[in-house]
Amino acid sequence: MDDERETDRPSEEHRRPDGVSDDTVEALGKLSAALDHVEDARGHLYAFHRLCGSAESTLEEATELIRAAGHDDLADALDRDLLGRNVLPGMWSFQMVEGYDDGYYATAKGLQERALADLVEGRRHLFEAEMKELRRTRGRPGHAATPDSGS
Repeated sequence: MDDERETDRPSEEHRRPDGVSDDTVEALGKLSAALDHVEDARGHLYAFHRLCGSAESTLEEATELIRAAGHDDLADALDRDLLGRNVLPGMWSFQMVEGYDDGYYATAKGLQERALADLVEGRRHLFEAEMKELRRTRGRPGHAATPDSGS
């Protein structure tokens, strides 16, 4: 029975180290949630970057079609005033991505890694792992403690 109980536990990397308080686990859970939002924002920024690139290519095609249809003044304005234009002062979208990645994102990731290393021996998702333990039904299909311990 003890062997069965041992295999129906979270893996070591998802167990709270000795001496770590509930408050610390909760705080790190909130930090993890904040970083999830930072990651989502990064994904949206990358999507924005891809959309800007697609818009630029499509705008170039539209400009050629407008010119071929005999509307040179409008095509010239599109060429001069919009194609190749910065999306923000001095920046194309790739520069926005680089600025975010190298600044805010890198700082947020670094501080999260520091918090995990300093407070819980680098263990990630302890709050979520403990929530899983509270909510799962031991012995039921689809409620295994770890991926390698069954469904």
